[in-house]
Amino acid sequence: MSKKVLVLCTGNSCRSIIAEALINKYIDGVSAYSAGVRASGRVNPNAKAVLEANGAWRDEYRSKTLEEVLHVDFDLVVTVCDNAKESCPIFPKQTKVIHVGFADPDGKEYEEFVKTYNEIETTLLPIVKAELS
Repeated sequence: MSKKVLVLCTGNSCRSIIAEALINKYIDGVSAYSAGVRASGRVNPNAKAVLEANGAWRDEYRSKTLEEVLHVDFDLVVTVCDNAKESCPIFPKQTKVIHVGFADPDGKEYEEFVKTYNEIETTLLPIVKAELS
């Protein structure tokens, strides 16, 4: 049985998309989704580029509103920015919500996206694995 994780951010253009992709790539038995509390409607080109460079991009990844994923019965919700943490909604069942914040690379050079990718891989993935076991 697959566990389901939602990664929530403000714009759903960088950090949450990267986290969704990394969870889907590296954690077996887990399906990750991402959404934004105020979704931008676009994936940052540098976020897409860093995922493509690491073989983690899927064409289905896109910026989504929270309403688009509320029908999913999540086992874990992870907020990756302070704004999403503060405005995180209540989920229908007793869904565990944790916060693991990362600096926003939006508007910065590609190297900052590489840093964010590496931080999410080394920090967030072990936490998600531990929370779901």
